[in-house]
Amino acid sequence: MTYCVGLRLDKGLVFMSDTRTNAGVDNFSMTKKMFTWSVPGERVITLMTSGNLATTQTLVSMLEERAKAIADRSPTILDEPSMFQVARLVGATLKEIIETSAPSGQEAGSKFRASVILGGQIKGGSPTMFMVYPEGNFVEITDETPFFQIGETKYGKPILVRAYDAGMSFEEAVKLLCVSFDSTIKANLSVGMPLDLQIYKTDTFEIADPKRIEADDSYFNDISNGWGDALRLAFNSLPSYRFD
Repeated sequence: MTYCVGLRLDKGLVFMSDTRTNAGVDNFSMTKKMFTWSVPGERVITLMTSGNLATTQTLVSMLEERAKAIADRSPTILDEPSMFQVARLVGATLKEIIETSAPSGQEAGSKFRASVILGGQIKGGSPTMFMVYPEGNFVEITDETPFFQIGETKYGKPILVRAYDAGMSFEEAVKLLCVSFDSTIKANLSVGMPLDLQIYKTDTFEIADPKRIEADDSYFNDISNGWGDALRLAFNSLPSYRFD
């Protein structure tokens, strides 16, 4: 399983993903789920993946290989003119991989499913994000839906819905995501540390130093313990139910 979140703020974009993969209740491993391509001063594109590991690794490899292919004149993520066109390209590539990897039949095809959060900015456009589905179609982030989640979404969503604000700082957004991921990790063993964090500030066309949050990270553990204490305090302050 996976948990990845992408937030759009007034100041830019924030990405966070876990790194745990599993092939059974007693077979856990770690793999990167966040990938970035950039052309300094012109574009930054970040991808986070969830689903069948073979499918997602093939997707990333194909995007990278095609971006490096000098002789091939087909558009790549490094020369598409807009983020919308990049989303179309990623969707078409994902659909191609699933269709060619899976034998015929809906049941077989479903085993190769994967979903993607795609975000970034290309010069001349605004920072944006897309949710790309296995069928190749996609939706763009909006003011009404200002964040995307993929993977194990249900445990970390309540805090995002209640506390997200487009005007919050990057520091506040990281705190919010740490609470969301802590809630998910405590509820589901298939999501785990370390976490990958990436911040993109509008119109910079470069990524600030990406950060990996390890299990012994002091800030994350302070957030985890503080959030647990705050929840217990809030619960105890609520009125108890009264029986007749």
